[in-house]
Amino acid sequence: MDVELRHLRALVAVVDTGTFTDAATELGTSQAAVSRSVAALETALGVRVLHRTTRHLAPTPTGEQILAGARRILAETAHLHRIAEQSRSELRVGYAWAALGKHTRRLQRAWTGAPLVFVQSNTATAGLSEGAADVAVLRRGLPADPDLRIDPRFDTALIGHENRCAAIATDNPLARRRTLRVEDLTRYTVAIDARTGTTTPGLWPPGRGPAAIRSTHGVDEWLTLIAAGQAVGITSEATANQNPRPGVAYRMLRAVPRIEVWLAWWRDDPPAQLSDLIRLGREAYAEI
Repeated sequence: MDVELRHLRALVAVVDTGTFTDAATELGTSQAAVSRSVAALETALGVRVLHRTTRHLAPTPTGEQILAGARRILAETAHLHRIAEQSRSELRVGYAWAALGKHTRRLQRAWTGAPLVFVQSNTATAGLSEGAADVAVLRRGLPADPDLRIDPRFDTALIGHENRCAAIATDNPLARRRTLRVEDLTRYTVAIDARTGTTTPGLWPPGRGPAAIRSTHGVDEWLTLIAAGQAVGITSEATANQNPRPGVAYRMLRAVPRIEVWLAWWRDDPPAQLSDLIRLGREAYAEI
């Protein structure tokens, strides 16, 4: 049996997400399929790549070396896809939750270059690592960096800042207010997407965090929980602008840090008209 790209993608997804279930969600497949791919990789290579217990999952020492090689192979494959995609003569801008919010349409109208296509991709790099986008809109640090510093494979440009909003069910008493504070959400379960969202427990004062945290995977699941009254959330104002949902009310948050909005691209392969995109993005936010 030969090693296939799907085997490598499964290994990387399992290690990055920490579970087979979350890896399946990211890859858009079943948990069983992910498990079979990892098992097939181990069979093809003749070594065990993961330690598995009921409470712990981690690469073996050999698996760590194979993981590094898998990342290189997938990055090179994505690079080949980017070369091929350039022949389509369009600039693809990836995003996870929202493009540029209320500024998206303004930028699209001002754009005069090759067709500008916004692509939703619920990954940590908003489709950039996966070859689905040429440029990514990011509102948090790139992966593989616990301090949220920038991944060295990519270059970035800050284009603006956005306010934070609380998202609550429309029948929640808090929906009667025009603005809120994070302390108002303390007694609720807060839905947080740790991979692509912008909310962390650090938004709350020390020792005064939310009653509970509910992990979610993407904006649709997040909104569904909130509309059902099973959680509340915090997000960028861009999410409120681009993701209205029956049963969900967005309210501006006071006294919280604003969210930085970045554009990111491959350091060794910047797309054509990148400077125009950065300029128009900054003009749309009109802040820097």
